[in-house]
This record gives sequence, C-alpha cells and structure tokens, in this order.
Amino acid sequence: MKRLARSLILAIMAAPSLLLAEPWQATLDANLLATQNAYSNSWTGGEAGALSWATNWNFVGQRQFNARWHSKNTIKLAFGQTHSQEQESKRWMKPVKSTDLIDFESMWRMTLGLFVDPFAAVRLESQFLDASQPDNIRYGNPLKFTESLGAAKSLFKEKDRELTFRLGAALHQEANRGVIIDLAGTKQDFSSNNGGAEFVADYKTPVGSDKISFASKMTVYKAVFSSQKDELAGLPGQDYWKQPDVGWENTLVANISKYLMVNLYLQMLYDKEVDLRTRFKQTLSLGLTYSIK
Repeated sequence: MKRLARSLILAIMAAPSLLLAEPWQATLDANLLATQNAYSNSWTGGEAGALSWATNWNFVGQRQFNARWHSKNTIKLAFGQTHSQEQESKRWMKPVKSTDLIDFESMWRMTLGLFVDPFAAVRLESQFLDASQPDNIRYGNPLKFTESLGAAKSLFKEKDRELTFRLGAALHQEANRGVIIDLAGTKQDFSSNNGGAEFVADYKTPVGSDKISFASKMTVYKAVFSSQKDELAGLPGQDYWKQPDVGWENTLVANISKYLMVNLYLQMLYDKEVDLRTRFKQTLSLGLTYSIK
C-alpha cells in the first residue's frame, strides 16, 4: 500500500508538468537521387554504363516537456550504391557502396533560464553495410557510442534559424565485430573506449529565401585517456589518440519545386588514428525530395 500511495503522489505531482508540456515538433526531410546510363555490347568508344542512387533521411523531433526540461532527438540515415558496366563485355559488375550512415542522437537540456543550460546526450553512429573487408560483409558495423554531459548555449533560436554551442565531458565506446585477422579466416571482435572533452556547434538558416537552406555541424573531441594506451606503447602512432578529432558537415539544399531539389554536401574529417591527412567528401546531386514540417 505504501508503494501504491507513493506512486499516486508522484503521479499527482507530475500531472501539472504534463499538462503544461508543449506538443512534439517534428520535421522530416527525405530525398532520393539517381543517375543512369548504359551501352550495348556493340557500342564503340570505350564508355561504360553506370547506375548511381542514394537516399537521405533527416528527422528531428523536439519537445519542451515543462519549464525545466527540453528534449531533442535527431536521426540521420543515408545509403547509396554505384553499379558499373565492365568496359569490354558491358556486363554489370557488383555494386559499390557510395554513401552509408546511421546517426542517432538524443539530448536533454535543463532550461533553467541561466546563461547556459546543463545537458546530457547519447549518440550512436554506425553503417548499414560494412564493406571494409570485401569478403567479410557485416551489417550494422562498426558501432560507436558517445555519452556526453556539460553545458549548452543557444545564441539564437527561431523557427528556421538556430545556432547552438555545447561543451562538456564525453565518453566514447567503439566496437568492430567479426574482423578477419588471418588467411585462415579467423574472426575476432575488437573494442576500445576513451574519454575527454567535446565541443559541438550546430547552425541552420535559410539563405535568401525559404527555398534555400544551409545547415552546418562541427564536432571537436580531445581524448585525455584511452583503453589502448598500453597496447600502443612503443609503436610509431602511440600518441595519435591524444590528437583532437574534428568533424565538419555542411549541407546546402535548394528546392526547385515542391518535390525537386538540388543538394550540395561537404564533409571534412580529421582523425590521426585513421589517417595522417584530412579527409574530404563532396556530393552534388539533383533528385526528388519530400518534407514534413
């Protein structure tokens, strides 16, 4: 009875907050992009056919539950392939992955009216199809989890314009499953974890009109400890994990009509443990789009 009474009291205390909760605000942007060309076996000139397609899904759902609690959930999904013809026989070869992303983040902010808002966030990053070993295709691999805690500040927040900064402590866990480690085909799972400081900047704005939008996200992470420290001791790259990791995404979208759009995507990555050089990715595409706002 005491537990039941306690539950009823908590429910009654929570009722006013639930009544004051604002409805969910959800936005969805989805697009499908494709290009195709093909040649017969009798075609001369050295050309080869190709079929490229990609789809992108961006979902944001946020809600102000009461005066103190705000929740924001973001899901980014992308996948695409390129199919090519063999130049001599014109036979279609096995498709090659061109883009692949699973990115989910959930963040809770305490909106106390202070200069900054305390926040807690969790994030999952992965791929639909891991083709890093062509003879060992794995699904939903590798996995990267991030838990962060710190302070957030919105410099401005309007319907279509927002600039938010976050700074805090973060923990990373990475798992790479079923890696072939020798010619006999032996598979092994690898995992690691590290922790440090993380800075995130999110910006979005219309450009000139409501038909053109720009979004940018920068993440800087500096590890201060790593579970691989002892394993890497004495190796040439033993201190690479100490270097800051930087990720910067920029997306410019122009809606030509209700269902037709042009998308320019630029991504820069720097992770010294992966490559000593900065990595770049650029995609310019025209395709079909669908939005819910």
